[in-house]
Amino acid sequence: MNHCVFVQIRCAPGTTYSVADAIALREIHSELYSTSGEYDLLLKLYIPEGEDVGHFINANVADIPDIQRTLTVMTFRAF
Repeated sequence: MNHCVFVQIRCAPGTTYSVADAIALREIHSELYSTSGEYDLLLKLYIPEGEDVGHFINANVADIPDIQRTLTVMTFRAF
């Protein structure tokens, strides 16, 4: 079973569209939204079972140029 996480992404000014395009080209996301506030994008993705969440995000998201900061929100199946 894959693990669902949300990643909030802050982009360098003026680069939100290019960052979103780079994410889309990697085809790792389930959903991707533009947001207002402290972060520019909200990414929903599923981490493959057995993968380390931090390593997966560093290798597949955080290395995209013009990403200044990320905030990962883990989800838990409580219900």
